[in-house]
This record gives sequence, structure tokens and C-alpha cells, in this order.
Amino acid sequence: MTIWPTLAVYSGLVLVLVGFVAVIHPIRRLRLTTRLRGSGVAAAGVLLVLLGWSLPVPERQASGATHLDEILPRYHFSEHHERHIAATPAQVWRALHEVTATDIRFFRTLTAIRRLGRPGPEDILNAPAHRPILDVALSTSFVRLASETHREIVVGTTVIAPGGAAAPRTPDEFRTLTALGFAVAAMNFRVESRPGGGSLLTTDTRVFATDPRTRDRFARYWSLIYPGSALIRRQWLAAVDRRSRGDRGRGGDPDAREPDRSLVRSARRGP
Repeated sequence: MTIWPTLAVYSGLVLVLVGFVAVIHPIRRLRLTTRLRGSGVAAAGVLLVLLGWSLPVPERQASGATHLDEILPRYHFSEHHERHIAATPAQVWRALHEVTATDIRFFRTLTAIRRLGRPGPEDILNAPAHRPILDVALSTSFVRLASETHREIVVGTTVIAPGGAAAPRTPDEFRTLTALGFAVAAMNFRVESRPGGGSLLTTDTRVFATDPRTRDRFARYWSLIYPGSALIRRQWLAAVDRRSRGDRGRGGDPDAREPDRSLVRSARRGP
């Protein structure tokens, strides 16, 4: 799914807000001096939101190069983020499994907004401050779908399911899901060694809906949460970066005790 539906929806929401304010009090700088003009702006905003929600969502096919591609070869919604880190794949992998909600800037604020400030059981939207975030996910609503040490981990969850239906739990169940009324999500973190030194850490999130009605339902949700989701993932990668570079020389992993000098030089020069 492209960024256009989200842009349309948020632009529409801004127009609705501006129009509503203009109905209550004129906004002379915007030439919204009458209630009729304010109402017109608000109506245009509503139409723009509806347009964003009505844009088609094509099905995409994965290339087959990663574990995520194998598990969710078809998908409708996706996002991709990456970050070069001046550390070895082993260091990045370890940091990835140690990062907590506190390490990820804005994580707890954005997830609190997403759950509307309501308290609830411990899960990915209500993560404890100092427990590794992947541990929280895998002990609650997510399942581990693949793991290749120092290379790639894939986790998945069911975001929409028919009442009483059993959610998929295995890679094969995610890959072959056809039952109506389901939307499943899978997310990976992948680490690749870079020829010039350091590692490339990427994360992809994909969502597959099994029927048009469920796809349209999720599209409305996705258009609203995408900006926050993208910010969380970028900050997640940044948190892994900080922790992996800060862990050098602290023992445990031989690579961490003796970092490659070329990586140190690369870190000094910057990515």
C-alpha cells in the first residue's frame, strides 16, 4: 500500500478540524469568515477521508529471497525501513534481542495513544519498560515464524479474525491461509554484513487479508496508524544501533570483545 491513502486521510482530517473551528469562530487568515465556508471546508475534508479509504489496495507478490517472503508470499500492506550500523552482525543480533520499550523513543507514548490510554494486560501495546520488546511480543500475541541466528527473525500475529476461529500459528498456516475474514501480519528483522564494514539492519512489516471486505476494513485502520507505526520502526532500528555500538567490549560474544578495526574506523567516519 502506498502512502497516498494515508496522506489523503490525514489531509482530510486536518480540513475537518479547520472547518469545524471556522464554524465556531472565523479564521480570517484563511478567509474562512462565515459558517458556510467553514462547513464547506469540513465537508471537503470528509470527502477526502472517504477518498483515501476508497483507493484500491493491490495484492503484491514477494520475491522469495527472505524467510519473510517464504512465510507471507502475498500481501496487501507493507512498510520497509533500514539502517546501517557500525557493528558486526553478531553484535546487531544480540542488541536486537535486548532492546526494550524504554530504548525505543516514543514507543510507549505512541502505543498508549493507540490503545486510547486504556490500561490492559501486558502485550506489545502495553510493554513493560525494561523487558526486551521481542520477548514481550513472543510471550503474548505474536508467534515466532522463523529464526536464523545473526541473519533474520520473523514474527507474526493475527490482526483480524472471525469470531471463534482458530488463529494461524505456524509458518505453513500463515503461508496457506485462505479462510475468509482473516488479516495476518508478519514482521522481520534482517541483518546483512556490508562489504565496506558494519551491518545493514532492515525491517519489513506485511499484512495479508483473505477477502476484500477484511482488506477494506484493515485499510481504514492502516491509514490511521501508519505514521506512528513507521516512526516506531525507525526508532526501533535506532535503538538497536545505539545498543549494539554501546555493547562493544562487554563480553559474551567474541566479536563484541574484539571489534574489527575497520568497523571502528567506519564508525568514526560515519555511515
